[in-house]
Amino acid sequence: MKLIAASLLALAGAAHGAAPNADAFSVPTPEQVRAGYRSSEAELLDRNGQPVQSLRIDMKVRRLPWVALADISPSLPAAVLQAEDQRFYEHGGVDWSAATKAAWDNLFRNRPRGASTITMQLAAQLDPHLQASAKGRSWGQKWDQIKAAREIDASWTKPQIMEAYLNLVSFRGELQGVGAAARGLFGKAPSGLNLTESMILASLLRGPGAAPKVVWQRACALSRELKAPATCSEIELRTMIAMSRPLLAADLPPAPQVAQQLLTSGGQSVRSTLDADLQRYAQAALRQQLMSLRTRNVNDGAVVVLDNASGEILAYVGNAGTGEVDGVVALRQAGSTLKPFLYELALERRLITAASVMDDTAIDISTPTGLYIPQNYDKEFKGHVSVRTSLASSLNVPAVRTLVMTGMDRFYERLHDVGLNSLTESPDYYGYSLALGSAEVTLLELSNAYRTLANGGVYGPVTLAPRGAAASTRRVLDGRAAFIIGDILSDRAARSLTFGLKNELATTFWSAVKTGTSKDMRDNWCMGYTDRYTVGVWVGNFDGQSMWDVSGVSGAAPVWRDVMDYLHRGQPGRAPQAPAGVVRQQIVYQPALESARGEWFIAGTESPVIALVQETQRAAKILYPGEASIIAIDPDIPDAIQRVFFQAQGGKGLSWRLDGADLGQANTDYAWRPVPGPHQLALIDANAQVITTTRFHVR
Repeated sequence: MKLIAASLLALAGAAHGAAPNADAFSVPTPEQVRAGYRSSEAELLDRNGQPVQSLRIDMKVRRLPWVALADISPSLPAAVLQAEDQRFYEHGGVDWSAATKAAWDNLFRNRPRGASTITMQLAAQLDPHLQASAKGRSWGQKWDQIKAAREIDASWTKPQIMEAYLNLVSFRGELQGVGAAARGLFGKAPSGLNLTESMILASLLRGPGAAPKVVWQRACALSRELKAPATCSEIELRTMIAMSRPLLAADLPPAPQVAQQLLTSGGQSVRSTLDADLQRYAQAALRQQLMSLRTRNVNDGAVVVLDNASGEILAYVGNAGTGEVDGVVALRQAGSTLKPFLYELALERRLITAASVMDDTAIDISTPTGLYIPQNYDKEFKGHVSVRTSLASSLNVPAVRTLVMTGMDRFYERLHDVGLNSLTESPDYYGYSLALGSAEVTLLELSNAYRTLANGGVYGPVTLAPRGAAASTRRVLDGRAAFIIGDILSDRAARSLTFGLKNELATTFWSAVKTGTSKDMRDNWCMGYTDRYTVGVWVGNFDGQSMWDVSGVSGAAPVWRDVMDYLHRGQPGRAPQAPAGVVRQQIVYQPALESARGEWFIAGTESPVIALVQETQRAAKILYPGEASIIAIDPDIPDAIQRVFFQAQGGKGLSWRLDGADLGQANTDYAWRPVPGPHQLALIDANAQVITTTRFHVR
């Protein structure tokens, strides 16, 4: 029989020819093979080099990172040797005894038999020229494979051969290498494979595409040879489970959106600015909150955590793992989260102070498209309240009045200053509702805008990739006004008018925070910062559905609070130091609209007494109807009882004059029966002199 095998191999050599082969195989070193190996996955690392997320780049094959032999369960090499190459440690790359038997069987029996050793199979993995075609290998290929195997065995150790073989061989479908096979079929690392799983993997080597029945039958026979304790029934069940498992079914990926942004080629390991533990915690906190809100039709959310000093993104949760949408960069209505930048602008321009009294009563503003009539979230008005209370308790009417003072264009420019570049329409497009957050922004933009407040008005870009040098920054807000805004947003008492004293916004350490809810409850925000971190949270529905009875405190705030507590578990947030040019003044209100307190002022704007001007001392003006108002007659109300109420403020002895005709005193609301057409309304003083006029139209 040895004579038969030797003769056949000699014939193979003759058939191959004596001329040098231009494609002759040059044996690489184990180090070269490992260096040339490329995982189909790219790996995302956190700021400390800890793996966070892998992303598949190569769609032709599935390979995970190279696995050292020491990290592979010993049961797998044992099973592979029994199934593929029992004399592996005895031969020099070619098992001549097995080759002789195979040659005899192939000549004189109907059932063909192979004799490729593990080393020969490895040679074919390393050299595409040696790989079999659909018709099998030619005699020449076989001869080259034998020579290559002998050269490998002469220069490699047996453990090196086994390690490379297990990393390069195909097990099933697209799964190549032990790392992908163990994870894809059994959901575990190669080190955790037991003997039954190892026998199943070894049984796949002879036919990676074999039917499950063939695989478990092979594994059952292998079990008997190895005298393994597993029964054939147990092997069958385990095989069926493995074969029905989705290939490489993975746990919920913690940062898929970041991986897609940073990873570009297989085998990459890219370091990011993420903190792996924080990333997973933020994702878990978001998922838990969304589960509790599921009965209120809240299904989606996103979280961003920024390092205030560097602008590095420490956590980036694009969604809760339920879809492909990236909620961090999706455009959503901002709601009340824009109010701090409006009040900062008014403070900076010295139009108001934190102690100024605002009028939280009904207001309507004439616009080119009709009247704009803002309302508060709870549909109630609070009367006269301070700027501090108006902002902290998120009152809408005072915010709109503040926008009237600052001007639409200036506020629009200010929002661009803090990085809200998603506002691409003109200021007139948004109108006065811009004060209440009618514009769409991204969570990342908005979080960085709040980081600008945290940094005393200094803006800088954010990043997911570590920077070699500090990023350029620029001052965009008055540091004194930014400090006062932060103090207001940290004031638990000032926000109690709307939110109460005990809620998720009240951390045990210093923090500044603002919530927001968009029109029809489609978006819910909680944005806030400490001295070290800025955290932004959005919850809602990516498809635009309205939530059911969800506010900032009950929706996004619990996630914000959990993440903030996690960040400061070792070091509480500290209140910022007041910058130069800010003074603390004890104030009282006359009348006592709010309690006496210490208040922060930009130097030169402070006052110890905040007095409310009495009605008779106010400048006389027409409150309603506004200039260029359009009033529509309600067809459902009989003409005889339709009325429009004229409203005025200030002065004594005032009276109305409509279209030249005197109507009577203006100290109280005057009920006028509307007449279609244009009209001019004048406010007349006691000396019959016109103080002010307004024009309106009735349709």
